[in-house]
Amino acid sequence: MSDFAIRLARLEDADALPAIELAAGKLFETVERLANVAGMHAIPADEQRRMIRKGHCLVATSEDSIVGFLSTEPFRRELHIREFSVHPDAQGKGIGSVLLRAIAIDAGNSGFQAITLTTFSDVPWNAPFYARHGFETIAELEAHPRLAADIDQEVEHGLPRDRRCAMIKFLG
Repeated sequence: MSDFAIRLARLEDADALPAIELAAGKLFETVERLANVAGMHAIPADEQRRMIRKGHCLVATSEDSIVGFLSTEPFRRELHIREFSVHPDAQGKGIGSVLLRAIAIDAGNSGFQAITLTTFSDVPWNAPFYARHGFETIAELEAHPRLAADIDQEVEHGLPRDRRCAMIKFLG
């Protein structure tokens, strides 16, 4: 039996999510050329509530506390992962893998054809982790203008373009 549970996020959960995101973001301080660039900002609680209202955000709880979450936004037939964080104290227990499997089930049951995200291509807990869960790197970003625009915006906010990638997992 695991010591965590996964459920749909509730509006009242939103206030806890920025602190988890910032705590998880501290792991980037150990990554060359990403310290002081990545993980420095969190999605505000009001923005989290907006995404939660759309119905496809998940939280992981342990002992009645939120220890991880996955925030998404629907875009036509794709569900886009905006943020995915597990508190460092709860990492290494499979919470992230279960959150990804759960969102894939939810997305498939809701009629989405794919899940998308943008991430770091070379950080072990980013693109390599997603690849192990069936995500593929999108080589031709021109065919995905929404994701190309997301990466452009991330670069404007200081993230290095050469380390960013977009990924997709087809459902079905």
